[in-house]
Amino acid sequence: MTATVPPERRMANDIAVNLGHLPEESAAEAVAGHIARFWDPRMRSRLLAYADGGADGLHPLVIAAVRLLR
Repeated sequence: MTATVPPERRMANDIAVNLGHLPEESAAEAVAGHIARFWDPRMRSRLLAYADGGADGLHPLVIAAVRLLR
């Protein structure tokens, strides 16, 4: 049986990869901005909870973005 990747992790990582061409600080701000503007509050909450639980598999830019979202 294969474990499923939480959709918030998958989507946040996809955003980070797409914005990875920017300088690191700008990219983290852009990821955080995208999540703040376009994600439902429940999705943001699940991403923050996932990050609190160890952040396994989260792109480093997503981890930086989560810090900015707090």
